[in-house]
Amino acid sequence: MDKRTLNFQADRIEMILAAHKTPARVYGGQLTPRAIQFHLAPAATTKLTRLETLTEEIALALGAASARLTRTGGTLMLEVPRRDASFVSLADLTAQLHQHADLRPILGSPGVAILGLDNAGMPLILRLASPEIAHCLIAGTTGSGKTELARTLLASMTAHQKPHTLQIALFDPKAHSFAPFAHAPHLLFPIVSNAEDTLARMGYLVAEMERRARLAITCPRIVLVVDELADWLQLCGAELENLLTRLTQRGRSAGISVIACTQKPTARAVGSLIKANFPARLVGRVASTDDARVAAGIGGTGAEKLAGRGDFLLVAAGETIRFQAAHISAEAIAAQCAPHTQTAIPSPGLRARVLTQLRRVK
Repeated sequence: MDKRTLNFQADRIEMILAAHKTPARVYGGQLTPRAIQFHLAPAATTKLTRLETLTEEIALALGAASARLTRTGGTLMLEVPRRDASFVSLADLTAQLHQHADLRPILGSPGVAILGLDNAGMPLILRLASPEIAHCLIAGTTGSGKTELARTLLASMTAHQKPHTLQIALFDPKAHSFAPFAHAPHLLFPIVSNAEDTLARMGYLVAEMERRARLAITCPRIVLVVDELADWLQLCGAELENLLTRLTQRGRSAGISVIACTQKPTARAVGSLIKANFPARLVGRVASTDDARVAAGIGGTGAEKLAGRGDFLLVAAGETIRFQAAHISAEAIAAQCAPHTQTAIPSPGLRARVLTQLRRVK
């Protein structure tokens, strides 16, 4: 995107705000893979609540689908989706990280997963072994990219961590979301896709958690991934909810982490389970402000205005970070997990700029 276009858009924003007697100056910003962030300096008489009510007028003036007002520290930002949005390749991101010898061992630690790029252009990872993380909820409507993000997490873990240090348990009611991992050597048991087997396998995992806790065992780390959590709860009822609650409440000390995905982050569907049991939230575009509040665990995130297709918020350890999720195709995952092949994500080549910092959630 050229500088002339960005300056034109900045002028349009200032003009719209001035026309509505809400003056503010655009004094800079930055480009992310999916959005343009304009930094705003409102006049002393301008109220933030008034600015928030004008986001639709600004989006209309810029010819954008939406606009979103956020604040990080003392910086007020207006985010507008880019027309020339680009995806983040997991292969490219992995290749960048492998350029630095001090980062390679981190990727090999059980439960470390690559998320994507944050708004500053730094790689972002999730450490499930961290006490502040342990379990993770991925929420978003159809088209938000939640299943693709779950596959990215699994692909990055199985590519860098050995089966004797990491085992995965997959629950997939649609029987195709996690199908590319069917031959992964890390599978604790075959992918589960029906209610009867789900309750049996969850019961086994609870018994294993209790055995590990009794013997103080934490290795190999077990990562349990549940797709369409709300559907599973509807199918299996209170029994499944009780089993998952026990796993999320006591699993961390036994080396067990739960990643749950849902497109229905409503209080009625999953509220009682996720309210206090998922300290890390990966929130994509949701249908309403109420869903955003339930999914993120806090209000005011603006998740209902995210662009979708991998545009996510990480809410963890008192911090909210917007990021673009890395992407890997189902075919690449299947090739990675095929028997007698190397467990490494193939790299199509490095980007011109090699990042030198890694953003860590501890």
